[in-house]
Amino acid sequence: MIRLAKPIVKLIVEEYGTQEFLKRVADPYWFQALGCALGYDWHSSGVTTVLTAVLKAAINSQNIGIAVCGGKGKYSLNTLDEIEREGLKLGISARRVGELKLLSRLIAKVDNAALQDGYVLYHHAFIFDEYGKWVVVQQGMNPLIKYARRYHWFSLEFEKLLNDPHSGIITSRREKYVLNLASKESQEARRTVLDLAKENPIKIRRLFKQTYGVLKRKELKNLDITHFTSGTDRPAEMPVLEKYTYLKELYMPRDIDWSVLKRVYDYDPRDFRELLMIKGIGARTLRALSLIAELIYGTPVSWRDPAKFSFAFGGKDGVPFPVDVKAMDEAFRFMENIVNALKIEKRRKREILRRLLIIKE
Repeated sequence: MIRLAKPIVKLIVEEYGTQEFLKRVADPYWFQALGCALGYDWHSSGVTTVLTAVLKAAINSQNIGIAVCGGKGKYSLNTLDEIEREGLKLGISARRVGELKLLSRLIAKVDNAALQDGYVLYHHAFIFDEYGKWVVVQQGMNPLIKYARRYHWFSLEFEKLLNDPHSGIITSRREKYVLNLASKESQEARRTVLDLAKENPIKIRRLFKQTYGVLKRKELKNLDITHFTSGTDRPAEMPVLEKYTYLKELYMPRDIDWSVLKRVYDYDPRDFRELLMIKGIGARTLRALSLIAELIYGTPVSWRDPAKFSFAFGGKDGVPFPVDVKAMDEAFRFMENIVNALKIEKRRKREILRRLLIIKE
């Protein structure tokens, strides 16, 4: 795989430049296709870790103006040191190298804490070129259902890292409820969470207790956040999505580490990004603050799954589910009607229809 990847990567860089290669890696479909081209299983979560390791070996051994850092498990822990080492090799300024290291940490924190979809990160790869453009490919695993989810990022400025920032998220399933503080829909919620985090922890503890008092009085049955109150304290009358019990990672915590909020109070972060980077601020604390923000201050967080790519109709081998032939036929008829409605020359129309028919067959 490494031997084949070397000329492919080099050819793309020589023909189109380093930024075009990074754009392609940031595309979940292209990334998956490259894994297939190099001979790996198309439906295995291992394509992420294996392909990243292959690209790391193929790219870092060539002088083509790109570096690949990080990887799976323990290798991801070396990402910051590798960014510094490879950045100096590429001649990037120390200031930009520092920014790239901060980006690596922040992006991992976003997908592990600000975006809570039940998938825990175990792989983080940071790829950048000599001009300071970058891509992140990281993957999480839901330990209960044994499904993986891959997150792609492409060279955003710091101020855009919390407004639907992914270039793509590929997954076998979309979740019905995802606590998403990295959504444009959550801008007001982020401000409220930040303001709460900067309050005296004594006040926050009082508000936290009040939220459970409200829940026990059964006055807020229809709020999405009540789906994720902790199991033992959840009143039987509350709406419960029993078929989504694998989302136990999203249950609201019964308590939080108040020493962490004391640290935030002393630090006084300027914005939500700084809040994320404070040691100890994780998914549990952000869920608790989101609960207070919604139930006490009326600023709801987005619960929409940001995943953009998945399997449309299933797979012929039943992975991740059997092919829905009826849905596929309906989609074909819909596309055929669109093509017929287009005001284009007949020859071009026939060509489009022929391609659709080939896909259908």
